[in-house]
Amino acid sequence: MEYDEPLFFRVMQYAARADRDVVDMVSGNPDWDAPPALREGLSEYADAPGEAFQYSPSEGLRELREEVGERRNVDAAQVVVTNGTAEANYLGMARAMERDAGDEVILTDPVYPYYPGKTSMLGGEARYVAVDDRGRLDADDVREAASEDTACILVNSPNNPTGAVYGPETIRELVAVAEENDALLVSDEVYDHFDYSGRFESALTVDSDRRIVTGGFSKSMAITGFRVGYAILPHGLVDAAKTRHMLVNIAASRPAQRAVLHALRETPAEYYEETRDVLRERIRTFT
Repeated sequence: MEYDEPLFFRVMQYAARADRDVVDMVSGNPDWDAPPALREGLSEYADAPGEAFQYSPSEGLRELREEVGERRNVDAAQVVVTNGTAEANYLGMARAMERDAGDEVILTDPVYPYYPGKTSMLGGEARYVAVDDRGRLDADDVREAASEDTACILVNSPNNPTGAVYGPETIRELVAVAEENDALLVSDEVYDHFDYSGRFESALTVDSDRRIVTGGFSKSMAITGFRVGYAILPHGLVDAAKTRHMLVNIAASRPAQRAVLHALRETPAEYYEETRDVLRERIRTFT
């Protein structure tokens, strides 16, 4: 199967060959430090006995899944720990596509460039719904674009690249559109810590077996290299996602999971507020 290389790969290659300083507006790498508790967790793990260096359970460490479940108010059995949020999105899209309920994936325009690539890789067809000039997505436009060929509706809020936040009514309507068309909504919420509008609403607030929520710690803890994310799935979709995850990755990194778990338990709220303040000041500068 052939699929397109993301365009920004080429942009990064141009930048690497440049003979002058280049401002990187592509990579989503936070430029602040990780929580001190994360380093503590890694240090403690380095002294663990040898058996602690082996595979973790494929679906993720039980303690980490329980921590995520408690924070997101879901059953830990619905949580699959993944190799970053990127894999969580892949698992959600794959589950949507393998149900033989269509081959179309609805994406927003503009779009995070990995989404179309995943769509092609899974044998799907991307259908784009344009947002307005402030990045707002009209759920009625999604409803108009959806059909019996729609397998998946993939959105992320707060949005990359526009920064828009989809409010409660939009999220409820997107879930409804998925239900009306025998599709799955995959809601990528990796930027949930960075809502400056007060409007963010998780798709988890909508009770439905047609929505999958993904998230992770790359942005909130400034640890993009650790690759620890998660998918939260309806009970009926968990087993298939766990099987695909096991076949693709076997398991996520055990030391990374342990360090993240320690950081979740020990990091004070002030750390997150300070990082939010950094971005808040940059938003003011740009706007």
